[in-house]
Amino acid sequence: MKPITPDTRRRANLTDAFTPFVYPDGVALGDAILQPNTDRPLGTGFHLYRMPPGMTTRGHRHNGEEHFYVLDGEIIDNDGTVFGPGDIVSYRDGTEHHSHTPNGCTLVVYITEAETVLPQD
Repeated sequence: MKPITPDTRRRANLTDAFTPFVYPDGVALGDAILQPNTDRPLGTGFHLYRMPPGMTTRGHRHNGEEHFYVLDGEIIDNDGTVFGPGDIVSYRDGTEHHSHTPNGCTLVVYITEAETVLPQD
């Protein structure tokens, strides 16, 4: 077995490793991400995602699947569906939605491809 070296493992801690999430067009809404694989586009692959209290995501379309697990808080989809700690949620390719959180939340996320931000109505 080959030894584990610093370039083959990354360690992060939930208490201090989050960085601001900035959309490709430069917009930042106060949310943050902890994405271990920095070789992938921001917000794709496996990552942790944190939304501050009162935040609403931008409307977006999934270009591939998204799966998330709610660690803490709650997140509410634009159709009123509430997800809380322990919920596992999957969206299919092509799903369009936005979400908000009244008190903040942290999600474990896997997204296959970058999302497309939808124009505001």
